[in-house]
This record gives sequence, structure tokens and C-alpha cells, in this order.
Amino acid sequence: MRADQIPDGVLPQRRALYYGGAWHEPQAGVYADTINPAYNEPIAKAPVADARDVDAAVRAAQDAFPAWAATPPLQRARLLHQAAAVLREHAHSLALLDSLNNGNPVSILAKDADFAADGIDYFAGLATEVKGETLPMGNGNLNYSVREPLGVVARIVAYNHPLMFAALRIAAPLAAGNTVVVKSPDQAPLSIIRLAELIGSIFPKGVVNFLCGGRECGEALAVHPLVRKITLIGGVPTGKAVMKSAADGLKPVLLELGGKNALVAYPDADIDRLVDGIVGGMNFTWSGQSCGSTSRVFLHRDIHDQVLGRVAKVLPERHKPGIPTDPATTMGSLVSRAQLEKVQGFVKSALDEGARLVCGGRQPDAPELKDGFFFEPTIFAGMKPHMRLAREEVFGPVLSVFSWEDEEQLWKDVNAVEFGLTGSIWTRDLDTAHRAARRIHTGFVWVNNTSQHFIGAPFGGVKQSGIGREECFEELLEFTYTKNVNVKFA
Repeated sequence: MRADQIPDGVLPQRRALYYGGAWHEPQAGVYADTINPAYNEPIAKAPVADARDVDAAVRAAQDAFPAWAATPPLQRARLLHQAAAVLREHAHSLALLDSLNNGNPVSILAKDADFAADGIDYFAGLATEVKGETLPMGNGNLNYSVREPLGVVARIVAYNHPLMFAALRIAAPLAAGNTVVVKSPDQAPLSIIRLAELIGSIFPKGVVNFLCGGRECGEALAVHPLVRKITLIGGVPTGKAVMKSAADGLKPVLLELGGKNALVAYPDADIDRLVDGIVGGMNFTWSGQSCGSTSRVFLHRDIHDQVLGRVAKVLPERHKPGIPTDPATTMGSLVSRAQLEKVQGFVKSALDEGARLVCGGRQPDAPELKDGFFFEPTIFAGMKPHMRLAREEVFGPVLSVFSWEDEEQLWKDVNAVEFGLTGSIWTRDLDTAHRAARRIHTGFVWVNNTSQHFIGAPFGGVKQSGIGREECFEELLEFTYTKNVNVKFA
């Protein structure tokens, strides 16, 4: 779908920043084209916030904080439920907007607004659960603790699910009594502007604020003295930069970063389900642009050739790049030329280091895709742990397949990378499954499953895959601090 074919009601009507309950032009007057990566053509211009805009938005959030923190939890919950209902009502148009702006298929993005709404409802239900405790101190003393909101929270979200991340990630801090400033991804800002149009007025002025911008905007949020916590969904280099910027203010961070995730298949695995799991776990639907993708597949030698052959046959049939806004498309485009060139660089390095290309490895030759940032689903076999493709996150549709035989060496290889976000174990034996789940160094593990998230289950990584947990009760507590009160009786 090209820009002149977009239906009414999909694009945001505003082209401005939203904070303090009102729309504001960027103070520098800067606007940047945001593109449709399927055609490499502009869709619309988006405002670019600088440090002055950040300061204004943060101060608006700070002004709103005392009244919002004092708002009864059930009232905060009611407003969150209203926001969730609005998201469900506009789920289709929001999916189409993200598909236009980030290249993911509209068919898979259709679930994003509903998942975000479910998460908002979940945290709304927990608004009354931000509790403390009493501590026995003997006669003459009452000692108790309470949990207090932090203040202004900044949330920086990623381009692969911009609407879902922005909507879902405001829920926990708002439920706990904080105010929020959200920064959109610079590659795909349009759905965040539309989100502001849809739910901004539900909340009191300054409680939710939405900015578009690039690096300057993110850095200004990280160093602003009134921001009490900054969070990021993004890559490791960006996470390190945010953490360094926040350090001078002793500002806590919550980081959900990259992954080089392993899928480990034992010889007793159900082959049919395993093949589906390998294809599904790589998230080829959104061109592998997912931090949780199981991009390293370790197949036991006894089943290696059989499973690899079946995956190589099934993958091109199931995932063929197509125009993202077509409901029949099962694999979209990469988000930008820079991301396409990054993927091409990984393919070249794998070939140079001796990996065997099983399928894909190039841009598709379909005429309708010639201008976009499309790349075929790609598999490399004969992988070795020292190869660049085995160690670094691609964030593209490139799957690496290893053969293993010795279990001790397997776990050394699986855990040798600097990441630790997700992992997937495939076996029919319960003992093997639990033992493997203990040995893999990740924050989230599937057994005979991949890719699925569960509201209420903690999601997050270890090592360089992040700090903290989200999508669970623990996320709610991330946006509070403990205050202890001691009462001495006369």
C-alpha cells in the first residue's frame, strides 16, 4: 500500500509532540520524513524533539505527578481500562499504521493492540496491590513500610512493535502512581503520535506524554534531573549509552536488550513440532527483527540432517517476502536501508568464514519488491562458535544451525555468547527438559515452544540482554521505592 492508498483514519491527524495535555510544535521547528520501507518512500513528516522539548515534557510530567500519585488506585485503574478499550476498538487501523511504517505484516501486527490492551488491563488490576508490610518491634512501636511511586518515568521503545511497546509499557508505571514520558523509535514514530491522539486525553494533563525524536531526545531524557527512572527496549549499544548517561544522576534503569538466543534439540524431540518451532522461533514473519528470536539452532547429530532438510523445505514455502499491508503476506521487510545493509554484511561474513548457505542469502527478485528493504529467509549450516554470525545479533532473517553430540560441549557453546535473553529446549523427556532449563543462561526459557509471551510471566534477560523484568508483577514494583515508617508510642 502506497501513501496515496492509505485509508482515512489510519494516519494521525497531528504532526506534533504531545505533553502537558496539549499538542506542541517542536521548538526547533524540525520535522523529518518517516518512510514506508516496503517502497522506500515517505509517508509523512514527524516532529523531532530536541533537549528543550524534552525539558518541557518532563516538567509537565513532574507538575502532574503529585496529583496523580494521590489519585486513588481504583480511579487510576478505571482510566487504564478505558485506554485498553480504545486500543481494542482501533486495533485494525493501528496495525495497518505500524505495518506502513516499520514493514511488518499487518496480519501479525493485528495482535499487537490486543496484547497491549491485555497488559494494560493486567496492570490496572494490580493497582491496589502496591502494598507494604508491618514489622514486629515490640511494645511501644509500630513499624511499617509502604511503596511509593518514583515520579517521572521515561520509556524509550523499539521499532519492531512500536504501538504495542508504547501502550503496554505505560501501564505499570501509571498503575503505581508515576507519570510517564514515552519516546518513539525514530524509524517508526507514527503509531506513537496516533496513540497520543487516542488515549492522551483519557488521563489528566501531564500524566502521559509522547515525544518523537532521535538520539538527542533519548540522551536528554536519560540525563534530565527530574526523570527518576529510564527504561529502554533496544540494542545493546543503545542500552550501554543510556546506562552511562543515567549514571551521573544515579538514575535506575530497566533495559530489555538484544539476544543471540539458542534453540536446543535433543534426539528424542518430536520432529514435526520441532520443525515448526525452528521456523516460528526465528520470527521470520517480521524478518527476524525480534530480540527473542531463536537465531542459533543446535540439532543433535542423530537428527541434524533430517531436521535441517525439512526446515529448508518448509521455510521458503511458509515465509516469502511480500508487501506488508497485504493480509496474505507472511514475511515483511526490514525497517531501513541501514538494517538491510547490516544483514547483507552478516551474510558475507558467514560465507567468508566458511559457513554453508542452505537457502536465501539475497534480496528477492520480485518486481513489486525491488524498491523496498526485503531480504529472503536465510539459513546457514556448518556453523562454528567462533564465527561472527554465531556471536552477534543480526536482527534480521538469518538462522544459524549447529550440530552437537557431546552435551557438556553443547552447553559451553550455547552459553558462550554475551547475551542471555531467551532459550528453547526440545525433548520429550521431562528430566532432560528441567535439567536443560537449569543449564541455559537466559532469563526466559520455552520447553517445546518458542516466541510466545504470557502476561504475568516475568520477561527479561541476563548478561548483556538486559536488567530487570517486565510483563509481570515485578515490573509494577520496578516503578516504586520502599519507605519505612516507625511510630514510637508515648
